[in-house]
Amino acid sequence: MILPVAKLGTLALKTFCKPIAKRLKKEAGLHPKFRHFIINIAQVNHRFTTQMQRRIYGHATDVAIRPLNEEKAVQAAADLLGELFVFTVAGAAVIFEVQRSSRSEARKEELRRQELQTMKQRDEELAREIELLKQRLEEIEQQTKGPGLSGIFNFRNAHAHTNEDGKGKQI
Repeated sequence: MILPVAKLGTLALKTFCKPIAKRLKKEAGLHPKFRHFIINIAQVNHRFTTQMQRRIYGHATDVAIRPLNEEKAVQAAADLLGELFVFTVAGAAVIFEVQRSSRSEARKEELRRQELQTMKQRDEELAREIELLKQRLEEIEQQTKGPGLSGIFNFRNAHAHTNEDGKGKQI
């Protein structure tokens, strides 16, 4: 039951993140210091992606890359910021899910280990009990090999009676 609830919670978290990311994108262009910071990030990102594309397509990489105009840079950085926020939340949800799953597996493994330990102990107890029964059986066999059953039950003495004169008489 916990798994569907966790999945639903993760989906809800992602859904709630999108409006927050949109709000961050909107607010990013309004504050002057932050605006300057994200413009610099957008320009670095633009240079990096352009160089990568040129290398992938086999074009010259020593050509000067024109910077984005200010509005495009703000929009690109805001988009990057929004996507980064959504990606971070989704990544955190995945990490949380993996950790939860690993803890669950660890608990299951511990239970399996305890069950195995219990089974080993029971096996050892049964082995000891079998050994004890073997010893008892051996003792009984030794007793039966000695004087025989009549010696165990003392049949001869039970059948003979002695008189006052010391002579035994069979009954």
